[in-house]
Amino acid sequence: MTAHPSQTELIVTNFNRNFTGVSATAAAVLRHQMNDYTLALAGHPLPHGPDPISKRAAFKLSRKPPAGRPFVIWHVRRNPEMRAALWARDVLRLPVKIVFTSAAQRRHSAYPRWLISRMDAVIATTEAAATYVPNVFAVVPHGVDTDVFTPAQNKPLAWESLGYGGKIGLASIGRIRPEKGTDRFVQAMLRLLPHHPDLTALVIGRAASAHSAFLNGLKQQTAEAGLSDRLLFPGEIPAAAMPKLMRGLSAVVQLPRYEGYGMAPLEGMASGVPFVATDAGSYRAFSQGGQTGTIVPDDAPEETANALTSLLADPERLAACSDSARRAAVDVFSIQAEAQGIAKVYDRLWQGLG
Repeated sequence: MTAHPSQTELIVTNFNRNFTGVSATAAAVLRHQMNDYTLALAGHPLPHGPDPISKRAAFKLSRKPPAGRPFVIWHVRRNPEMRAALWARDVLRLPVKIVFTSAAQRRHSAYPRWLISRMDAVIATTEAAATYVPNVFAVVPHGVDTDVFTPAQNKPLAWESLGYGGKIGLASIGRIRPEKGTDRFVQAMLRLLPHHPDLTALVIGRAASAHSAFLNGLKQQTAEAGLSDRLLFPGEIPAAAMPKLMRGLSAVVQLPRYEGYGMAPLEGMASGVPFVATDAGSYRAFSQGGQTGTIVPDDAPEETANALTSLLADPERLAACSDSARRAAVDVFSIQAEAQGIAKVYDRLWQGLG
């Protein structure tokens, strides 16, 4: 619902102009919240969200809560968003309460810790993340929109329509940098691709200027192996194109050194695509004991390649993993469940039960 002065219940913030994993989760939840709340999006656009407003306009909408609400809730996910919400509440003295979602599974540095300590409620995405932050109202896993990410009716045709070549595709998705394990993926592909001539592998994502040398080194390794036509670096793709990409893949491969949560395997699961991943973020929970994905050791390119070979060489197992992945996304990790969990936190605050 479109927000109007004196009616706004909820301000959702998105102050990062780049579309990140945080943006993707915020956008998915926002699509559901638009049906349940009179809200505004402050900052930069999110796919299928309302037209964004400025920070100043968000302050204006927060001056007077709607009838029946004692205050406006600001839902924030990043440091600059926490700062803006604190300014609204503590400096401008507006009737505002702040909800922060925390996915990090490690100790925050001093400044973020201070910001988080000032939040009215914290939502942790995992039990592990909850141990690093105060004032946790609920543990609510990120969910995937199973209406947007859906399985392909014809996998070969779905892959062919992407235009990357080959008959089978897999991908690693995320920012290109050492923390995300892009180099681990490349090393695994250098071992896998020579034995699978019909397979094409994609590195989806962009490298910041600070990591351009890292990216160039990966491309050079690929060229030296003679695989530049089958290990591709298409760069970042628009969020709206991600469901089509996922439908065409046969596996998602995520090998990060650190991950707060990790949405790519979930988006694959909703699309009927199993995954192979290191034990980072929430990947082990996603794997459902090996039914939907395979966990591999760190820095083990040979074992990663073998895990993918085993999966792709067994059509019956691949089909069973695909079915299980879709079921788990719908039953356990849906965006509907996340939106409902967040709504309970809002209600607790509005009812003064914090």
